[in-house]
Amino acid sequence: MDGANPGAAQVITVVVADDQTTVRDGLSTVLSLLPDVEVVGEARDGAEAVELVRRLAPRVVLMDLRMPGIDGVAATATITATHPETAVLVLTTYADDASIAGALRAGARGYLTKDAGRAEIAAAIRSVASGHTTLAADVGARLVAALDTPAAPAADLTDRELDVLRLMAKGRNNTEIARELFIGVSTVKSHINSLFGKLGVRDRGQAIAYAHRAGLAR
Repeated sequence: MDGANPGAAQVITVVVADDQTTVRDGLSTVLSLLPDVEVVGEARDGAEAVELVRRLAPRVVLMDLRMPGIDGVAATATITATHPETAVLVLTTYADDASIAGALRAGARGYLTKDAGRAEIAAAIRSVASGHTTLAADVGARLVAALDTPAAPAADLTDRELDVLRLMAKGRNNTEIARELFIGVSTVKSHINSLFGKLGVRDRGQAIAYAHRAGLAR
């Protein structure tokens, strides 16, 4: 049977994270047919994925990248930093260099595109659950060039920008950051725009990935 693994000794618990209901339902249905995989939760965005990992401690998160609020890269960075025993396997429509590099730098252990079949997804889940890295063939071909791109030089962030970045890396939204730092939300947004420019990043996910790589997320 396609995707079967009769020798599996232990059920692999999985959280599926995708903002599209039909995709989540489809993946959960496909995975339910595998004898050694159990879907224990579904998340509509990165924040829900992080919370489900905190509560359920799954062995694998099947993670979409482009989601509202906290996206897949930011959620991956938080999960891999706070729950290293949980492997993140990206399953996304996007296979551009920036998406691949961002996800892997954030700590994803695998990367597939959504044209992957059931057997490929099943094999990838088992692989990352065992501590291995697995990449779609086309993703592997692009990876070397993507990761060879030099990292942005260390930025001269102010103390307040560092505070904001650290809280972003902990999964806080702008309102929560404002509350913890006793500043206005508009001031938080100003600091975020400034640190984006200094770090040379385009979005929140890339900034959070930078924070984890730089050891600022502890």
